[in-house]
Amino acid sequence: MITLYDYYRSSASFRVRIALNIKKISYEVQHIHLVEGEQQKNTYKELNPLGRVPTLVDGQTTLTQSLAIIDYLDKKYPTPRLMSENPAERAHMLSFALTIAADIHPLNNLAARKYLTERLGATENAGNLWYAYWILNGFTALEKVLQKSAGTFCFGSMLSIADICLIPQVYNAHRVGINLSEFPIINRINKHCLTLPEFQKATPEAVIEIYKEKGWKI
Repeated sequence: MITLYDYYRSSASFRVRIALNIKKISYEVQHIHLVEGEQQKNTYKELNPLGRVPTLVDGQTTLTQSLAIIDYLDKKYPTPRLMSENPAERAHMLSFALTIAADIHPLNNLAARKYLTERLGATENAGNLWYAYWILNGFTALEKVLQKSAGTFCFGSMLSIADICLIPQVYNAHRVGINLSEFPIINRINKHCLTLPEFQKATPEAVIEIYKEKGWKI
């Protein structure tokens, strides 16, 4: 049985939940409460030395970093594919995904925002402006990519790692009230993906219900 160490509002965990659902892989969840600091406990850092989520454990294999986990799942459970087998198409999909996972998300995650406010003295308003700047900057670039690549999904008719990364990032933007009206293709793809049960079951709202059933603190 695969175990996913997860926090419901983590967009990186959200990505992995979507991938697991698309692959129809059964898994159990272990709750790591980021706000309570559970990720910094030594017992968890034995699994993930950086103290982040997600972490995926599959038998003797322990993996961190959402894109590495998704790549592993795509190789081990190849149906349906989440990345093209064409080398150039695969590289474009990964480039899109990494724009989110490496260029946008790290600047706005919980650890970065806490450092801004607690160590550098940034006000809440300044933190929100910082958050919005990097979202809008990144989405402007992604919208241009999608003008050439998009179909039903980010890359034509293939649901890929690009969509898996995009939808959690759109969720984050909406959660903090960022206006995304200038990104019509992103909005269209997001709307379509959220009609799919694999995405719906991975949303923070759906995961909260699982947490409640288990009596976990949210």
